[in-house]
Amino acid sequence: MWKKLRSVHRPMISHYANNYGTYFSSVRCFEAVRVETLYQTRFQQTKANQDASTSGRARRRERPWKTEKEKRELISFFQTAPKIETSTPTSTPLPEPVSIGVSEEDLYRREVSLGERSKSFFIETLGCQMNVADSEVVAAVLTGAGYRKTDEIEDADIVFLNTCAIRENAEEKALQRLRALRSINQSKYEDIRNNDRNSLDKVSASKIWHSERITVGVLGCMAERLKEKLLEETKLVDIVAGPDAYRDLPRLIDVATGGQKGINVQLSVEETYADITPVRPAGNQVSAFVSITRGCNNMCSYCIVPFTRGRERSRTAKSILEEVKALAAEGYKEITLLGQNVNSYHDKTSAMKHESDSYRIAEGFSDLYRLRHGGGTRFADLLDLVASVDPEVRIRFTSPHPKDFTSDVLEVMGKHPNICKSIHLPAQSGSSNVLKLMRRGYTREAYLDLVKRIYTMLPGAELSSDFISGFCGETDDDHKQTVSLMKKVGYAQAFMFAYSQREKTHAHRKLEDNVPNELKLQRLQEVISAYRSGAEEAARNQIGKYHLVLVEGPSKKNEKVWQGKTDGLRRCMFDPQPQNFINEPSELERIINGQNHTNDADTNPNKRRPVGIGEYVLVQVTEATPSTLYTNLLAITTLSTYATLSANA
Repeated sequence: MWKKLRSVHRPMISHYANNYGTYFSSVRCFEAVRVETLYQTRFQQTKANQDASTSGRARRRERPWKTEKEKRELISFFQTAPKIETSTPTSTPLPEPVSIGVSEEDLYRREVSLGERSKSFFIETLGCQMNVADSEVVAAVLTGAGYRKTDEIEDADIVFLNTCAIRENAEEKALQRLRALRSINQSKYEDIRNNDRNSLDKVSASKIWHSERITVGVLGCMAERLKEKLLEETKLVDIVAGPDAYRDLPRLIDVATGGQKGINVQLSVEETYADITPVRPAGNQVSAFVSITRGCNNMCSYCIVPFTRGRERSRTAKSILEEVKALAAEGYKEITLLGQNVNSYHDKTSAMKHESDSYRIAEGFSDLYRLRHGGGTRFADLLDLVASVDPEVRIRFTSPHPKDFTSDVLEVMGKHPNICKSIHLPAQSGSSNVLKLMRRGYTREAYLDLVKRIYTMLPGAELSSDFISGFCGETDDDHKQTVSLMKKVGYAQAFMFAYSQREKTHAHRKLEDNVPNELKLQRLQEVISAYRSGAEEAARNQIGKYHLVLVEGPSKKNEKVWQGKTDGLRRCMFDPQPQNFINEPSELERIINGQNHTNDADTNPNKRRPVGIGEYVLVQVTEATPSTLYTNLLAITTLSTYATLSANA
């Protein structure tokens, strides 16, 4: 009831509460009535000024309700509200409101603000993990401003689309969603006209529709890139906010509510949202994202990220550690550190000392950006600190650049068992000529040398990569080298795309997109085929192997089958209630040493209990595809126990 009362205009509450004589049984409702009294007093004190004003806002405040929808809802609410059965005469005054420890002035401001901002919002996220993390920041900003988050788009007053601009396909997908939202708003207007055709003229219907329509906002990279098109040409949105403007969203919503377009795409050289605690999805207490850097300075010739997300900047190591510790205390078991160039992290505010303050890159690589020198906390230092918070919490990171995989980073990864050995190593091409045009800062040979160092220093590491087919000037021989690199490395995962030219990039300004689209798609299919061939062989080699899996919960397709992920980021499926468990350290050690387990049924029910979400389990692979491992669950264990036994194997 409080939410209903809070969502309407204050004079309406007084008017219908008096008419129907309803006793409010909630202390918070008592406070609402008291606030309304204060509101009315101050309203009368300033009425002369308001009468002199010709603004629409002043006229609206004189009406007993803001919209026809609010009028209908509140009348219905008070008409159907049950009377409190009591022997007390109706003339008896309401009880005095209970004090909640704030002044009337503060309470007045807070209640009026909440009344104006009680709308609900829904966020749909497209694109990378960074967008997922940004959506959580947006949710924190809006809930802190009094808006209410909903998980159902049908219940939302405001819908935000957090977008990606890395490829043309991503933008087209976002535009399709925006067109669908526009259709919903058009349908709302037609419904209002049809339902009230006899009593409403076109102007009145338009006013009601304006109060009931969905406010649509675009966030993220696409917002910065297509701001004019979104607002003026297509007229699809009301709000456009770039990646560094999320703190300004409450103001932008107010602007849009007033009938204008809200826009802020200003990029920042300082914004990291380090002081904002993200609002993460309810029900997911297993994995979480933590942003450690924003923006990018690499200026690869094909990439638009530096233009949509701005210059590279890092959060302080202190703020990152505080967030990681809080997540570990809440029970999260996997934390992924995020950044556009995550392993170039550099907190210059810390006092950490190194033998040299010079910026170091991997052997055989070069760097286009020259201003990364100076003391402070580097990525290897941060990785060491984060992994030390809790040995039972897995640590991942993405997306890195190969040039920043220095030996000290690999040494820290080998030092901590809870740092996952799944490494994303974007190659983009297998041709040195194309890599030069892409301004990647390495050759095919330097990349393969890094792969060799990784496999040497981190036995069992699994690599993933990104590839672009049909880049400017790519020849048949360049393409063949990419296919051969795919086969030579044997990636566990790969993300492959045809080249899509982006405005503002170096390639758009200086290079010719001279590979026909048909040829791009043909080459892409050949790269995909090469990947699948290697992935299928790698999957066959997984049969019979043992893995430590972090349990995520029931599968979406079959609740009787549960799923989780290995250290190498492979998805595993298993029965959460096996017939027998291995729970003795000696037997676990036998398995880890490569010996067959006895497979004898254990009658102890404590050892056969169903697994829980967020636990670590030992599984054995029975079937495998490139994307999924089908396994038998053998034991519930811990990451530390598994690491200790593995070290002794």
